[in-house]
Amino acid sequence: MDFLQLLSCACIIFTVGMFTTGLTDLKKMKATQSSDNVQFLPFLTTCLNNLGWLYYGLLKGDGTVIIVNVIGASLQTLYIITYCHYTKEKRRVFPQTLVMVIVLCVGWVYFTMVIPHGEAQLSQLGLACSVFTISMYLSPLTDLLHIVRTRSVERLSFSLTVATFFTSTSWTLYGLQLQDYYIMVPNTPGIFTSLIRFFLFWWFGAVIPNKPSYKLIQI
Repeated sequence: MDFLQLLSCACIIFTVGMFTTGLTDLKKMKATQSSDNVQFLPFLTTCLNNLGWLYYGLLKGDGTVIIVNVIGASLQTLYIITYCHYTKEKRRVFPQTLVMVIVLCVGWVYFTMVIPHGEAQLSQLGLACSVFTISMYLSPLTDLLHIVRTRSVERLSFSLTVATFFTSTSWTLYGLQLQDYYIMVPNTPGIFTSLIRFFLFWWFGAVIPNKPSYKLIQI
């Protein structure tokens, strides 16, 4: 097994492991018969991200990207269906879901019918997926600012931070090995945000390994 194959296995294992963190929320919803204290938007954005990267993987013929995002999109769909079943705020959830469907449809039409097939199609799709992934990695920065102000890491999950670090690192190295900057560049911020979190854990005190938290990621 060469280095690229090792990186491929690492990407699959770490990323699927991150996606399964949502199972904690799923079990919680089933146990309480309620979606209270469970965030819905991360399920939607992660599903949208997975579907975008799945299309990229299919166009490029990258088995690793395809496998990871088929599993990711399937799990996110399961989480979305479960949330919609248990939520009492269906009037709020429905418009958000509808917006995601519209974005998917518009994206599908644009990337399949408007852009010429070939390198231009792959590069523009890769750029769009990269920007979306970077925005997801940088979205917790507001939480980090809150942690600095309150000097408390209560809102952070240490296990999720570790998983994010290894997932981001494996995808960054995988993209570097393939010289695919659309994979490498958007995962680099995940390394830096994870290192910032590690510093905050060290600086502000105790680690809270069992704090339930869900962040959707990545490629």
